[in-house]
Amino acid sequence: MEENAKFDKKSLKYILGKSADFGELAKDCVAFANSHGGYLAIGIEDNADLPDANQTIPENLPEKVMKRINELTINVAVCPEIITADNGGQYIKLRVFPSISAIASTTKGLYLIRDNDSSRALQPDELGRLITDKPAYCWETKVSQKIYWQNADIQKLQDFISDIKKSDRVSSFVREKTEEETLAYYQMIDDEGFLTNLGVLWIGKPEQRARLLYSPVVQYIKYDTEEEKVDKKVWDDYRMNPKELLMSIWESIPDWKEYNEVSEGLWRKEIPVYDEKVVRELLCNAIVHRPYTTRGDIFIKVYSDKMVITNPGTLPIGVTVNNILQKSEKRNIHLAKVFYDLHLMEAEGSGYDLIYQTLLTSGKSKPKVYEGDDFVEVTVFRKFITKEASRICDYISANYKISQKAYIALGVILQQKTISASDLSKELQLPEGSRLRPYVDSLIANRIINSRGSGRGVKYGINPEFVANTKMQFSTTLKTIEPYRLKALVLEDLKFHPNSLLSEMALRLPDVEYSELEKMVRTMAKNNEIKPIGGRKFRRYALNDNSFLEKGGRK
Repeated sequence: MEENAKFDKKSLKYILGKSADFGELAKDCVAFANSHGGYLAIGIEDNADLPDANQTIPENLPEKVMKRINELTINVAVCPEIITADNGGQYIKLRVFPSISAIASTTKGLYLIRDNDSSRALQPDELGRLITDKPAYCWETKVSQKIYWQNADIQKLQDFISDIKKSDRVSSFVREKTEEETLAYYQMIDDEGFLTNLGVLWIGKPEQRARLLYSPVVQYIKYDTEEEKVDKKVWDDYRMNPKELLMSIWESIPDWKEYNEVSEGLWRKEIPVYDEKVVRELLCNAIVHRPYTTRGDIFIKVYSDKMVITNPGTLPIGVTVNNILQKSEKRNIHLAKVFYDLHLMEAEGSGYDLIYQTLLTSGKSKPKVYEGDDFVEVTVFRKFITKEASRICDYISANYKISQKAYIALGVILQQKTISASDLSKELQLPEGSRLRPYVDSLIANRIINSRGSGRGVKYGINPEFVANTKMQFSTTLKTIEPYRLKALVLEDLKFHPNSLLSEMALRLPDVEYSELEKMVRTMAKNNEIKPIGGRKFRRYALNDNSFLEKGGRK
């Protein structure tokens, strides 16, 4: 099993012998406790899936581990047990419980959190955010009203049970449970049968839901071209559970039923102004990932050129506007599971992938995410950046099999025409040192895009042969010009405009990337193919006396 946000492997060396390091083990326990809990497999090496077949664990060792962790940490609860693996070897499975209301730390004052497959120290601002966020982590399972589950809204209860039994994302084991067992499985009731906050939110009566802190209220506001309010709708009567609220919002706003027609020759396609998959995913994120201990409404603002969805609360710890495509962190894990099991949203970590794919492959720009002091704002733009994207992606889906990541990379490349590997990594929010292969390999293998250069200088662009084979009208740009053609273009430009600054040449060749033009001009000057004039700061360029073009093309 691979290490992840809820699982880690540790060698027995951490707890046995002279090299034992319980301090490092304590740090991992603190990190898990400050997240959503997890497991440590002590006795399995990082590069192995099972312990050594001959490995045995002394009976008193789990107790020793628990005692040392208790001595070295604060607000950390663990439960160790000896497990015999399939190969006969033994290891310690150390369960770390999430710290529900308090912040966990080591006795030396170190605060850590689990980040993907590693544990890291919390930054000062993150610690403050964790203190604020901690009550939100346990909001779902708290009982704030003594309401027995049979006193809930019977229709909503029956609808929920029916939806669960019909869902193909739910195992037969869950579908065969009784009503009460199903509610307990989804954390909607506690051990005594009282509705948790999540239970009230989903199957409670309006008056019960209204007493929650803070049941979601949604406001829709439409503005005209002068940004004057022309329409407003509010969902604030608490009659609906999250699923009903989502459906009502989608069906009540006419802007989301508008289409634009994109055409080329006989090809016609109606593309939604705001795609349903994008709208639903953003609304689901607003409902599922908001902190329910923070006051504030969800706002949907529709302007003439964009849609803005504003959600109360900040992003979860570890998620930023610069890594939201690659990083996933759930705040309300049980509510997220209900949404996923009922097909209301995508799985963890794939929601923004779907949003990016849908927008980029229809020729629109990626969403713009902004985080304020106590809110998160996502903007989706109405305008098309490139009209070729939709037809090209339709052609690819009918003739090729490529991944969602490849579609996202292709959408970026189609908009940029040509893009360097480093810039593509930034657009995809990949961490430093991450590889682009999962995004571009299938595109290159199918000759949909090509690459030139090596190392950090690699550039990707749409393959002209692919476009020619599809018989599509593809807008021509100098961004994809070959180096030898760019050189000829520079010579031609200097023929008509001698003694030019580089900036002047760039104005006359707006489609050529400035960095590419600068690189070519300086290389040509170094090779004595053109003549530099003046100092480095205000250097001008002209044709050499022996220039082929200057002599009218005759040698």
